[in-house]
Order: sequence, then C-alpha cells, then structure tokens
Amino acid sequence: MAVKDFDFFSAPLRLRGEILSVTFPLRVKAVTIDLDGTLLDTIPDLAVAANLMLKELGRPPLDEDLIRTFVGKGIPKLVERAFAGAIEGTMDPESFQRALPIYERCYAGVNGKHTTVYPGVMDGLEHLRAQGFPLACVTNKSARFTLPLLEHMQLSSYFSEVIAGDTLPGKKPDPAPLRYVCERFGIAPRDLLMIGDSVNDAQAARAAGCPVFCVTYGYNEAQDVRELDIDAIVSSLIEATRLIQKA
Repeated sequence: MAVKDFDFFSAPLRLRGEILSVTFPLRVKAVTIDLDGTLLDTIPDLAVAANLMLKELGRPPLDEDLIRTFVGKGIPKLVERAFAGAIEGTMDPESFQRALPIYERCYAGVNGKHTTVYPGVMDGLEHLRAQGFPLACVTNKSARFTLPLLEHMQLSSYFSEVIAGDTLPGKKPDPAPLRYVCERFGIAPRDLLMIGDSVNDAQAARAAGCPVFCVTYGYNEAQDVRELDIDAIVSSLIEATRLIQKA
C-alpha cells in the first residue's frame, strides 16, 4: 500500500501469521534500517569493483545498470552473477574461489569512493534521533566493508547497533538479525520497525514479527516493491518518519 497522506488510517499487518490492524502513525520503540539501496546508493562502487574483477579474470565489462539488478543477496551472489553476466548465473566452485577474493580486494579499494547518500536520509536520521528512537543498521554486507563505509559516509554516530551480514550465522531474509536487535534494545518485535528496499527486508521483518516499510528507489533485484508484503511504501526516509511515533 503506497502511503501518500499522513492522516490516521488502517492497513493490514501480519505478525506471526496473525492479521492485525495497523493505525498510522505507527507507534514503535525503535527503528532498524537497511544500508545498500535504503541509506546509501552503493551501486557505483559495486559496479567498479565488479568490472575490475572481470578485467582481472579476462572477462568483458558489464553496464552499471545491469549490475544494479544483481545486488541484493550479498557479495558472493553478486560475484556469481557478474561472472555469468546474468541474475540467475552461477559458476563452478574453482572459478568462484578464485574470483571472490579478487572482488573483495577490488571493492575494498573503492568502498565509499563513489557512494552517495539518498535524498531525505540525513533529515530522516536527524528526526529519528531527535525523537529518541534507538537506531540499528542491519545489512547483508560483511562487517569489513560495512563499518568503514558507515564511518566514511559519516553515518556511524546515528546507530547504536550495526548488524552486518557476518555478525550472526544467519542474514536477511533470515529473521535472526532483527530478533537480535530486539534483544539488544529489550523490545518486542512488534515494536521494531524495519525500513528497507527489498524482498530480503520484507521477508526478514515478517518472519521476525516486525512491521516493515520499503522505499521506492532501492535495488530489490529489479522487482517492484509494490509486489511485496509490507505495511507502507515511502519515497524517502524522512517520509517514513512522518508515519511513526515513539511508543
């Protein structure tokens, strides 16, 4: 359901299989936000690293727009897709073991250099902090890339918790990262809002029992977020803040 007005209304919300009625502004106690495609446009860095890897492997470069559709399942899957040049692409284990460290080295060299903050993000983070919301960043990107990127983009100070793709045994769409955030904040899942851009975020939130919003501008592997089971679609992080209140 796309939300355009900020009056009170109801929308369906599924928590642990039970359909409940949600009234906006939604009252929550904390907010967790995805990184790639929600806070930051990291595609330029990811594309540069992918093409540097492909060059080193003797393969032709790919257009950035194509690589954009490959993002969403973490770096190992991005490496497979880039190597094959297709979203359903795979590669043999020997080639993968050679390609992955090359990509990681290339990405480490460009991490943050071409990345930009999406419009509305800084205003949204400032508003959330001013309202006293504890904030967490939950991403499938590994910590070795996540933490330097947040620091480089001057976002680290907003988040008291950062859950990377290798922080726990499971990552989105596994609900474990969101449940971990709930434990760290001492709140129930229904009191934690997930804001993301993809099916990974939607499925993780639903499995954890959290409400979830999605932004319109993210990656989601070239799929329309309107097809996802979510509680609101927003054009920016600052718009999302207008739909919630501190419980």
